[in-house]
Parts: sequence; structure tokens; C-alpha cells
Amino acid sequence: MSKTTKNSRQLPKEWEVKKLGEVCEVIAGQSPEGKYYNDKGEGLPFYQGKKEFTEKFIGKPTKWTTKITKEAIANDILMSVRAPVGPINFATQKICIGRGLASIRASELVDKDFLFNFLLKHENEIIGNAGAVFNSINKKQIETIEIPIPPLPEQKRIVSLLDRAFEQIDRAKAIAQQNLNNAKEIFESYLNRVFDNGKLLVVNGEWKEKRLGEICEYEKRKNIKTNIPYVGLEHIKSNTGEFIGSLQPQEVKSSTFYFSNEHLLYGRLRPYLNKVLLPNFEGHCSTEIFPIKVNNKYITREYLFYWFFLPKTVDKINATWTGARMPRANMKEVINFKLCIPPLEIQKQIVARLDKLQAETKKLEAVYQNKIANLEELKKSVLERAFRGEL
Repeated sequence: MSKTTKNSRQLPKEWEVKKLGEVCEVIAGQSPEGKYYNDKGEGLPFYQGKKEFTEKFIGKPTKWTTKITKEAIANDILMSVRAPVGPINFATQKICIGRGLASIRASELVDKDFLFNFLLKHENEIIGNAGAVFNSINKKQIETIEIPIPPLPEQKRIVSLLDRAFEQIDRAKAIAQQNLNNAKEIFESYLNRVFDNGKLLVVNGEWKEKRLGEICEYEKRKNIKTNIPYVGLEHIKSNTGEFIGSLQPQEVKSSTFYFSNEHLLYGRLRPYLNKVLLPNFEGHCSTEIFPIKVNNKYITREYLFYWFFLPKTVDKINATWTGARMPRANMKEVINFKLCIPPLEIQKQIVARLDKLQAETKKLEAVYQNKIANLEELKKSVLERAFRGEL
């Protein structure tokens, strides 16, 4: 594991460089036998890893144990020591910790918040034993991490400055995140209005209500070609339908389905539900992707594409999940879903408006996502300066 303080000569002269083991107590977690676990609140709250981690303070427990192995107390810093290695949270009460966590308890030599910020800065550098089944870090390795230690009043001053800086950064991030959410909601709101309005027009006879099976079919034809691209679930971007794979021909040993630019591809495997692609090429795809061919007399594949993104459609498909380990959408049920369809010319007009709005939404999302990323970088920069003694 690499040293975290690379050049102590750059630090202010009153600062010292010490190992964590010199200024903290490190407690490696140990898991009790499973027979002592319960969800009734009996014994101590038990945390196995970072599952309940939040931004800073560990969340509410979901499991307790009546046999106590290793304890952490309020204000201990909990570090995830098995994949992923490095994330930290504060403990808020006395708890039992399993082997996925270590507790780092600050002594009187180091302010706990100063220590927390130091570990936060180096979270991605604490890599543990690369190459193990689970990348991990042990008690001895944590104790050898080097930390710059200024006098205690200086530690508290730095913490105070960081708190104020992070408060401003987090406030700006919250605004950017809300703007990002608003941009997504604009598109989703219009999508809902289109199809809700369609129900009213069905009543007036202007639109028709059809079962999915009446206007399209699942063409699960085994692929027999070789020099065509392959599409897997990992090649379709969630919620946008963008293709992020390669158009280079790719051999796949397992059986696959054939598709062309006349199909819509729908991924039915959880957690990949809501992955929909309109290919403009022919290829072959995973058998967890259904090539759907529309009847052009009734519906365009572009209109059906947006129907699959409709939140109500997603919820209905989610309700058909079958299979415990790898849930899949039950396509025999999905084929019986009803949807409202206007005349083809109206479908094309709706798709054109949705395409335009989606493009504008993506531009806004890119702006706000970039702003959030820049704020994260600013936070890292402030931390970097803090532990070089430049604040």
C-alpha cells in the first residue's frame, strides 16, 4: 500500500508526520455466527460492511446480534476494509462490526473530524491487497498509514474552514442536482401527458387501444450470420436508449437472436429493465434481449420506443418479474398490455416533439452533471490544500 504523505518536507515546520497506529486505536471487525443475528432489535446493532453508509453518518441498522465480537462506539470512524476498500462513515452509537469494517478511534492527539477529512481525502488511495478475491486492507496496514499532524488548535481551525467550504459546495451541488432532476422531470412530464391524453382520445374515437400482441411480435430468430455486430444488455444505456457498444463484428459462442433496423430491442433482465434500443443496423443480441418487430400498419417503432419509457409502462412490467435470483420480465404478460395509439401521422409528430425535447433535456443534463463534477473536484482541491498546510 502506498504512503499517503509523500513529502513531509513540504509541510509547515510545526506539523509532524505520524502513523495512524500512533494516534488512533484500530479495531478490526469480526463477524459473529449467523445464528446470533436477528431483525427484532435484540442485542447490539450489527453492521457487516458499507451497505448502510450515507454521506457521513452510518444509517439505521437492519440487523442485530446477541453475540458481541468487536465493538465500535459513537464517533468512531468506520472504514470499509473489503471491496470497496476505503469508504468511511461515523458510528452514531455502540455497535458490533463484522469483518467488512474496521473502527478507527481517535486519541487525544488528533481531532476526529480532522482525521475523518484526512481519510476522506485518501479514500481512493487506500487500495488494500489488490488481487485478492475481495480487495481488502487489514488492521496492520491501516495502522501504518501516515498522517500529517499539526497542533490540535490548528487541526480544529482547519476543520472549521473545511466545514464552511463544504457547506457552500454542498449547497451549490444541491441546487445543481435539483436543476438536473427538474430537467429530467420536464421530459417525463410531457411523456406522461402524451399518453394520458391518448386515453381521452380513445374515448372520442380518435385514437385506438390495442394489445401489444396485436401490433407487434417478438421475433426470437436464432442468429445464423457471423460478420455482424453483437448487442448485449451492457451496450444499451439505461433511460436513454443509446447504443454504447461497438459496430465491429463480434463472435459470440452462446446462442443469440438476430435483429435488423426494423426491430426494437427490449432488455427484460433485472437490473437491466428499461433498456430499450432502436438499432439502425443489423446484428445479433443476447437472448435476454427481445427483438420486437412492429406492424407498420398500426404503429411506428419510434412511438413504441417512447411507450416503453413511460413510467406507468415500466411499473407494469416490473410487476411481472419472475425468478428469484435473476428476475426477468414475464413477456407472456407484457404482450397482453394495452396501449393507446393515434394515426401514424400523429405518431410521427409526437415522436418528433419527444425527440426534440429529449435532445434539449440531454443538453441540460450534461450542463448540470458537469457542474456537479466540477464541484466534486473543488472539494478534492480544498482537501488537498488543507493537508498541505495551505489553508
